[in-house]
Amino acid sequence: MKKLNFLILFLCFGIASVAQNFSRQDSLRGTITAERAWWDLQHYTLNVEVFPKEKSIQGSNTVTYLVLESEKVMQIDLQPPMKIDKIFQNGKELSYTSEGNAHFISLDTLQEKGKEYQLTVYFSGKPKIARNPPWDGGFSWREDENGNPFIATSNQGIGASIWWPNKDHPYDEPNRGVDLYLTAPKHLVAVGNGRLVATSEETDGNTWHWKVINPINNYGVNVNIADYVSFSEKYEGLKGMLDVEYWVVRDHLDKAKEQFQQVPKMLEAFEYWFGPYPFYEDSFKLVEVPYLGMEHQSSVTYGNRYKNGYLGRDLSDTGWGLKFDFIIIHESGHEWFANNITNKDVADMWIHEGFTAYSESLYLDYHFGTTAASEYVVGTRRMIRNDRPIIGTYNVHHEGSGDMYYKGANILHTLRQLLEDDEKWRNILMGLNQTFYHQTVTSKEVENYISKASGIDLTEFWNQYLRTTQIPKLEYQIEENRLRFRYVDIIENFDMPVMMRLDDEEVWIYPSSEWKTKEFKASIENAEVKKDFYINSEKI
Repeated sequence: MKKLNFLILFLCFGIASVAQNFSRQDSLRGTITAERAWWDLQHYTLNVEVFPKEKSIQGSNTVTYLVLESEKVMQIDLQPPMKIDKIFQNGKELSYTSEGNAHFISLDTLQEKGKEYQLTVYFSGKPKIARNPPWDGGFSWREDENGNPFIATSNQGIGASIWWPNKDHPYDEPNRGVDLYLTAPKHLVAVGNGRLVATSEETDGNTWHWKVINPINNYGVNVNIADYVSFSEKYEGLKGMLDVEYWVVRDHLDKAKEQFQQVPKMLEAFEYWFGPYPFYEDSFKLVEVPYLGMEHQSSVTYGNRYKNGYLGRDLSDTGWGLKFDFIIIHESGHEWFANNITNKDVADMWIHEGFTAYSESLYLDYHFGTTAASEYVVGTRRMIRNDRPIIGTYNVHHEGSGDMYYKGANILHTLRQLLEDDEKWRNILMGLNQTFYHQTVTSKEVENYISKASGIDLTEFWNQYLRTTQIPKLEYQIEENRLRFRYVDIIENFDMPVMMRLDDEEVWIYPSSEWKTKEFKASIENAEVKKDFYINSEKI
């Protein structure tokens, strides 16, 4: 069982090493450098031609930006082996210098504050091949059962600049989205984000124009090319009729029509808990890919082999994880947490993964009841390692522990217990999506919002669970009708209330680092902490 648990963890999260030495490249990637700070992204126009036989691409990216402060040097990111061919602004080729993945463009004129400008970066090469997607990012060059090319991108961790030039830092998203022109061989279909605007025939292939009008994170931009067929439906949601499309490999159409019936159920549950799907204007798509799947905005990718669970396994070991297709539910949950609300620094990626892992239990709650949801999320604790904090190191593109998934989920589940008011908890989750609609945020902003909305000072709660690896431990003693208790393994001033079951009665207690005593009318025979609270306990 231990081997299986570790395998699941590794497969799910691509866990990073605890030890980390940061380099100059880490800083250039993870810092809002001076060459990034002075301009604000407005729009990308990304043209990409894909050559399956050569496993290469070429294209251009026109960057539209607003000048915040007058400057002349701009940082654009593109990782080897991809290369910049040339850069143009106003018909003039610009010079640039390179430092690893970062390229510093010398603009001809001082950019005037308050004005919008454009420049176009031309690029080409054989992009890095993803060896273990989506955790090891890049291009996937596969074939379907009939020998047709089956191509996809996935690049959250390694960065979108692994295949296209952009401002590769999560703090800034193009306010007006992206126009994506994908050119592929004529017998194939190219699927991107947003809505299909047009297709056109070229000499050597067809070009598919996809358009996103909402802000979009860089890693959410994706390319999918295959012998696709599609079907669609309309979902009557909180903001009206939502266009829902499915793009699948031709021979999988029947299986997809059966398995993807979970999508409307997902939308119903998540709109209930989180509020409206955040990208009605761009529609919702589920796109089959040759890897497990990823939360690409309005173009969620799917590769769970048309099975419930995680490739047919229940991550909670309770049976509830087989009631839904993990990839459909989890990756779609990211539309609210990751795509609508996006971390400003990847150190705070628990905002993406903790809330989305928690969304799995909320899906169960909506369709199967609160007991199912509770058993599931508690069951996922078996995968928590507490190896390092779930908040990483800022300004160096360093994520926290893989525990950000299910430790994050259990933190949120514990918070729900503290509120004792599911409607209030639901309003908090919806309020987050309203308050931070289409924004990049810090963990502190999320923490402060929940603290204020809940009416509870959660300072020590957040610091304990997000910034340490210690799990509070309740030590307790029973002396006839008296219960003595205290917390150990806690930070200073941590005093979270917890509910215990004493015989047949549920009772709140208020532990701290000091021993406390609570008396009852009758002798206590049995005592245990309610499992919904993510703490350890020991009778001593």
